[in-house]
Amino acid sequence: MKRFVAALLLATACMIGIAAPAFAHNVLISSDPRQGSSVETSPHEVTLTFDLPIQNGDFDVVTITGPGGTRWEAGTATVRSNVISAPVRTLGPAGDYTIGYRILSADGHPVSGAVTFTLTKAGNGTPASVTVRPPGQSGADSVPTWIWIAGGVALLVAGVMVAIRFGRKVDGP
Repeated sequence: MKRFVAALLLATACMIGIAAPAFAHNVLISSDPRQGSSVETSPHEVTLTFDLPIQNGDFDVVTITGPGGTRWEAGTATVRSNVISAPVRTLGPAGDYTIGYRILSADGHPVSGAVTFTLTKAGNGTPASVTVRPPGQSGADSVPTWIWIAGGVALLVAGVMVAIRFGRKVDGP
């Protein structure tokens, strides 16, 4: 029984000792246009700035949705360190527009959100004809945390079982 307790304590100490500190997910710190702002003319590009670098890849998406669910992005997003930007078609009707985003955080987790702004004067643009999935609906989300925890527990139990099974027996009182 002493061996079991010693093996359990050693395994626990090893897991705690090698655990790395958790990184924080990226946080949006600014946008252009700003959240809740009103603009008279259509921006040519939207820019989102985060507190940490963004991992560049196909996972990073920026969408612009206007009145009636119309789409206004003009191409793919570009990542430069902690800034992601996307070209915008000339906007059409006056009203509320939403910049939706999904990025791959510096710690490897997806981060998504939205920024809204209002176009006060109608433009003469036409919406995009291509339908793109909104952020967070690609199915490419990361592995849930509970799977990593279950794997760690299973590894710990396996280590204890091996220690018990193959530990040498000590004769004594």
